[in-house]
Amino acid sequence: MAGGFVYNAIDQTSLSTAEIYGKTLADIIINDPKVVAITPDLAKSTKLGDVLKVCPERVFNVGIAEQDMFGVGAGMARAGLIPFMSGFSAFTSMRACDQLHTDICYQNVNAKIIATHAGTSFGQAGSTHHAITDLAITRAMPNLTVIVPADGYETANAVKAAYENYGPYYIRINRGFDRVLYNGTDYGFEVGKAVELHEGTDITVIACGSCAFQALQAANFLESTDGLKVRVLNMHTIKPIDREAILKAVMDTRRIITVEDHSVIGGLGSAVAEVVVEAGKGCAFKMLGHQDRFAPIGLHEDIMSEVGIDTNGIISAVREVMNKDFEEDDNWDDEF
Repeated sequence: MAGGFVYNAIDQTSLSTAEIYGKTLADIIINDPKVVAITPDLAKSTKLGDVLKVCPERVFNVGIAEQDMFGVGAGMARAGLIPFMSGFSAFTSMRACDQLHTDICYQNVNAKIIATHAGTSFGQAGSTHHAITDLAITRAMPNLTVIVPADGYETANAVKAAYENYGPYYIRINRGFDRVLYNGTDYGFEVGKAVELHEGTDITVIACGSCAFQALQAANFLESTDGLKVRVLNMHTIKPIDREAILKAVMDTRRIITVEDHSVIGGLGSAVAEVVVEAGKGCAFKMLGHQDRFAPIGLHEDIMSEVGIDTNGIISAVREVMNKDFEEDDNWDDEF
């Protein structure tokens, strides 16, 4: 990607993942005439302002109709364009599920879906706008790559990767002002490969999205107070998932906790559990997330605390799992 947007550490603290998406796409679209943006009347909410400034003629508003957005995007992709379609996560995954399945994934077109307001990041809007089932839906779609960036820098990396690689992508980003996890974009981002945020041999916490920062905070706290070495993996790519990193964590720590701003059914936790079960390896395992119930209405940070996916909730879960008794030996033959 030519060029590149620049901002300092002070700017970064006030930029949401959605705003950084808009800046990254603007840099891409001005350098490639094949790239277009499509919105279901949500250009302002999904931060396409920077794109409108540089290439307004390549931003298309289909109205409040996510289904039409996917149909138009699929057609554009079949014609050789690279559409970036921006909408709320709840509606790009649920309202337009059939079009996502048939128009985008079945045809395996080179279309990119930027799903904003993910999880409960628009918590005060209520259950209609909470996206706590979208990972379960998108994980099941053949041909679709699913990425959940943890902060703004990772969002920039994910958008660039989607642009540079052929095929449909679903990039799930938050509405709110996200915590800064990385110091820049050069930390080794690679689609399908987890990033180790904290070394550990006692237990592994596997997180994605807004929960990755919370997991790192919990690991630092537990090391200073409990003397625990907590490995933290930022599993930014949900599909294809990093099987190697998961199985290494099982072998090394024998205790796994997953944490996500999503239902525990069908999301990151389910994806990790599938890898563990298929490998036939036993371990202590706990999934943190929305426990088969709708989320309460409120600010994102309050919901995370209520659900137990913030730093305090992760600390409690780590202590609980560390106290579980299970057969711990070096002979894995009996685990199959």
